[in-house]
Amino acid sequence: MQIYNTQTRKKEEFVPLVPGKVGIYVCGPTVYDFIHIGNARPTIVFDTLRRYLEYRGYDVKYVQNLTDIDDKMIARANQEGITVKELGERFIAEYFKDADSLNVRRADVHPRATDHIGLIIGMIKKLEKNGKAYAVNGSVYFSVASDADYGKLSGRDIEELMSGARVEVDDEKRDPMDFALWKAAKPGEPSWDSPWGKGRPGWHIECSAMSTKYLGETFDIHCGGQDLVFPHHENEVAQSECATGKPFVRYWMHNGYINIDNQKMSKSLGNFFTVRDIGKEFDLEALRMFMLSAHYRSPINFSRELIEQAKTALERLYNAKRNLEYLLGHAKDEAAEKDETFIKGLDGWRDKFCAAMDDDLNTADALGVLFEAVREINSVCDADSGKAAVQAALALLNELSGVLGLLYKETQVEDPEILALVEQRTQARKDKNWAESDRIRDLLKEKGIVVEDTPQGAKIHRV
Repeated sequence: MQIYNTQTRKKEEFVPLVPGKVGIYVCGPTVYDFIHIGNARPTIVFDTLRRYLEYRGYDVKYVQNLTDIDDKMIARANQEGITVKELGERFIAEYFKDADSLNVRRADVHPRATDHIGLIIGMIKKLEKNGKAYAVNGSVYFSVASDADYGKLSGRDIEELMSGARVEVDDEKRDPMDFALWKAAKPGEPSWDSPWGKGRPGWHIECSAMSTKYLGETFDIHCGGQDLVFPHHENEVAQSECATGKPFVRYWMHNGYINIDNQKMSKSLGNFFTVRDIGKEFDLEALRMFMLSAHYRSPINFSRELIEQAKTALERLYNAKRNLEYLLGHAKDEAAEKDETFIKGLDGWRDKFCAAMDDDLNTADALGVLFEAVREINSVCDADSGKAAVQAALALLNELSGVLGLLYKETQVEDPEILALVEQRTQARKDKNWAESDRIRDLLKEKGIVVEDTPQGAKIHRV
């Protein structure tokens, strides 16, 4: 597999640190509000990366943090008159609701910053001991000038950054580029005891401490949105390598921005959408489909029209799945003449799919392969196909769509009450009792069941 490494600015062959095992750290949300669709993109993309690596046989340890102490959280909690912990618990629960709706699997570990204060303090003490950090009035800052490699992830020149940095009035930092590792306590803010007095951790140090705890001082892949390259991930690299003396991350992966109707998403423009907002209008599986329809590093333009297109495309896949399930229920045991060649050809689609995914997780091309495969399946699988051919086609569809986290909704209807109503409707049609047939059809529709009449009988599926 080739991965575009942000740090080297080129595609590289992925070779894990430990053969057969992969450690992945993904920057998760700051839990002060519902996640927006910009947050949803890395959540979906890197969930797909994990699924694909597992599909290819790797033992993946997947870590996604939850930032539960932060300036925005403190401001929101004070505004609502609740504690930061109460706010965090509320929006962690809401995040998982949205993630579940997007069919994002839980990480192996979801560490919270506030559960790792001792670990964070320990890393800051190492930096201070190594001459890379200094304490002032109860706060501790990382000295950017002390790190000759600073800027290597983002490619920014440290001297230009220094000259362009704004000097704040009464700033206690030695240099305007230095960043906080520990912030001295302010009235009304949560704080913890430390060697420098009461305070709380800076944002960047949280991820360094938690990622190295769960994945080791050097690990395979660190993921996040493009907006995190600088300063967040740049600062993570600096403080982690200065604390451990070892390379921090081997491959950096960053997804591109989301625009809304060709404009940058922002609250001031009134084009800011949460996942929950979109979920009121669309099934969120369509949002997942939309996110995977572009290469993860490319900017992606969001619009309702494009979500509708993703919804329509997704329905084509579901129709293919339902059709195969229906054919399977009626297929003959004996093979048709065409079946052997068809079954052998299915491996070619799997190979093409993997070739796309091996090319820097190109989900857009992988989806293209999936639709090409479905076109062939639809043209070949019919009432004359043997059971083995239909089973093989359905298995391939479920296998490849599962890697992308798609087609996860129940398609087969096994509810005895529903099946009994379908049988009653079939009898009403035989009796030419069209009024009763229509009544039962409407009743089934209210229950979320669509009936499609075919020459082979009634096909039913959930809306």
